[in-house]
Amino acid sequence: MDSIDITKKTAKTNAANGRGNTDPQYTLYSYQRHGRTTAIDDHSDLQVLKRIKRYLLPKDFVISQGLLEEMVAGYDIGDPVADALAADGIRFAKPLQQFIISGSNRGSNFDANLTNNPAFNALTEQFSSHPTWFDPKLAQIGAVAYRRYPLMLIWLLRNVALMAGYSIPALSLPLIQTGALMHDALPRLMRTYAYILAVSEHPPLPKSHTSAGNQRQPIEQVLAIGSEGWRQSIKVRQIHTLVRQNLLKGKGNAAKGVIPNADQHHNPDGSWNSAYWGIPINQTDMIATHLQFSLLIMRGLRLLGARISTEEAEGILHLWNLASYWMGVDLQRLPKDEAACWEWLYTYLSIQQLDFKMGQPLAKALHDLPRQLMGEDNRRGRFVEMVNASVTRTLVGDDIGDGLDLPKSKIRFGVLSSVPILFALDTARQHNQTVAEKLEAFRAKRQDNMNWWLKKNDDYYK
Repeated sequence: MDSIDITKKTAKTNAANGRGNTDPQYTLYSYQRHGRTTAIDDHSDLQVLKRIKRYLLPKDFVISQGLLEEMVAGYDIGDPVADALAADGIRFAKPLQQFIISGSNRGSNFDANLTNNPAFNALTEQFSSHPTWFDPKLAQIGAVAYRRYPLMLIWLLRNVALMAGYSIPALSLPLIQTGALMHDALPRLMRTYAYILAVSEHPPLPKSHTSAGNQRQPIEQVLAIGSEGWRQSIKVRQIHTLVRQNLLKGKGNAAKGVIPNADQHHNPDGSWNSAYWGIPINQTDMIATHLQFSLLIMRGLRLLGARISTEEAEGILHLWNLASYWMGVDLQRLPKDEAACWEWLYTYLSIQQLDFKMGQPLAKALHDLPRQLMGEDNRRGRFVEMVNASVTRTLVGDDIGDGLDLPKSKIRFGVLSSVPILFALDTARQHNQTVAEKLEAFRAKRQDNMNWWLKKNDDYYK
């Protein structure tokens, strides 16, 4: 792939003069054909980009023109197979699960319109067995590492993975239009949490026991066919498809009165402005979400003191590769290793239009959860909110924290006190089997305690 390294002045000049121009001299900048796309260094001073470039990219790294073009092409691609079913008015999640699980016993009980539908058959093939590239042992190594730190996991999900995404309007607008994570923020957060738990569910470790609050039969393999992670991947894929179709038809109207009624947010008839944003929940944005849940959480764990080995990191990415593949992401578009993931994420963040005001309603709904649960005047609730905001500011950056209007705390760097503690515990775990077993028992109990909402409202966790 050819690479480019453009100065800010040159990029801005081209952005002003060459958007949409078909003259060959502007071919190099054709990645700016959507309004959502900025010049590659319009916000190169963003703290998160500076940190990625300084600590996680090769010294000679330059943004790849080929990757830019691939990303922009991905804006206009949704999930062709699932979209074909949605266009025919078919909700595929439950019948697909039933059809695959019933196996040879399915007989003639299924609708012939489904079994003769090419798109349904394509999904059946995809979900009936693991792809040849999937390594269950590697995935289990990743799942064990991913779930080893339950408190850190929920911290990083809400305060890094989700909050970081709220600064990018292309990711925020579908959530705002549908009301997701803005109305009923707690259920939305916990459903997302349940999904990452389901993806990372793994067979019990040697000598470990299921907690007293959870007597489910242990699974035999990570992301096994028929497992909760498998089921939820199908369900989430259907939800994404329905949201995509509804937004394209202009049925998502939860943003009214929440964000300014700007022209680029929708077409005159109220439908989604694909020329500006690309297709909602498109291939490129789905990969960004994939990296939010895998790469960013893994990086956050390391920064907070967790000792995640190279093999465990590879396992975490491998685990989420299968989950993302099941959710409709084109496997060929996924970055192949951790280094490629950072290059992909840096490139993606470099060209995304930022609009903090659009993300502020989502950030506020998520930030205010502790006091909503504990009471407006509850000191513990205020303290938890300050800790959460401090995690975002410390790991993502003050510029994004300021943009999302998160509070500042004088003790914000107190979150880093976890680093020596977690590092010491992880070191002891690696060298002492008794310590490892006790930590695993503590982890299982802590995880069970943190699932309080799911145990009340989700059949799987009850």
